[in-house]
Amino acid sequence: MTALDLPGLSPARRTLLRRRIRLLVAATITYNVIEAAVAITAGSIASSAALIGFGLDSIVEVGSAAAVAWQFSAADHERRERAALRVISLSFFALAAYVTFDAVRALLGSGEAQRSTPGLILAALSLMIMPFLSYAQRRAGRELGSTSAVADSKQTLLCTYLSGVLLVGLALNSLFGWSWADPIAALVIAAVAVKEGREAWRGDACCAVPAAPSAGTASEADGCADGCRSSGRQSPA
Repeated sequence: MTALDLPGLSPARRTLLRRRIRLLVAATITYNVIEAAVAITAGSIASSAALIGFGLDSIVEVGSAAAVAWQFSAADHERRERAALRVISLSFFALAAYVTFDAVRALLGSGEAQRSTPGLILAALSLMIMPFLSYAQRRAGRELGSTSAVADSKQTLLCTYLSGVLLVGLALNSLFGWSWADPIAALVIAAVAVKEGREAWRGDACCAVPAAPSAGTASEADGCADGCRSSGRQSPA
């Protein structure tokens, strides 16, 4: 179930939340376009597979955010929820596939990355900016009851993890020559991406919808222990 009825939400509040999500999505797209251009350029100059992969991840994030923007461009955005979730889910799978391929290729000794100061700066900036964008969109998406907005906020949060992986990998490679650190951590991120992709495909973005006070037990059973429930499940009568 993705078409939701939240009786405690006024029409004015719904309009405000939809506008807020559109603005957050626009900000995410703008930042990721810049991030992709810088990362791919710097990665090509430094022969850094990690930087190039990070740039491609930014392109995937743009696709995910664009799906949510498309959904919320319609007045009845709930009707487009399932299609937006499919795009977000596939973007997770595509990201996991590329990161896995690139990590294995790096572990097998395909090329040796050089030091990249622009890459270090970019990773540090993304590590600071992305958590705020993710939190703001997740909060608005949960209040509005939009599973796709919550799923896209997870994509943005995953970009934060990748930023941390990239920062650590570039730093270790620059300081100690430990080129294996980045691909090992990237494989962990790929596993997380597969998990999030499966949840988005099922429409099970945890806690997209605030639970009723009487649904506390069901929320915990669904793995949503912070007082909310997944939108794909009915609360008990």
